[in-house]
Amino acid sequence: METIIRNYQQLQYAEVYISDIPSLKNIFLQVQNSSKLTKEFGVPFLLVKKKNQIVGFASLIINGKGEISFTIYGKNELSDSEKRNFNLRAERYFKQNNSGNFRNADQLKSSIERMIAWLNVG
Repeated sequence: METIIRNYQQLQYAEVYISDIPSLKNIFLQVQNSSKLTKEFGVPFLLVKKKNQIVGFASLIINGKGEISFTIYGKNELSDSEKRNFNLRAERYFKQNNSGNFRNADQLKSSIERMIAWLNVG
């Protein structure tokens, strides 16, 4: 009997902690090819690690319609299927969370503004 061996990298998903923010900031700046954070950085809430290194994150944003949504930023180290899986995981987390930033657009907008101002100082 023939055995097919597939080499999958194990992905780890985790909520974002304050200690993760510098890594997330670096990913965003690289992806956006920018030296400063903008409101598109949003409020990160979920991250994905590969080999214990953060390779992407999901962030709460206010979309063009003024509604709460999320976007994903990631390094090129994630395959298309890994990106899809992370997007599904983030979408599930987004729908299940009822805290203020996930449900109150004014609160989220204020949180984004404060976070960007704080992170752009350093």
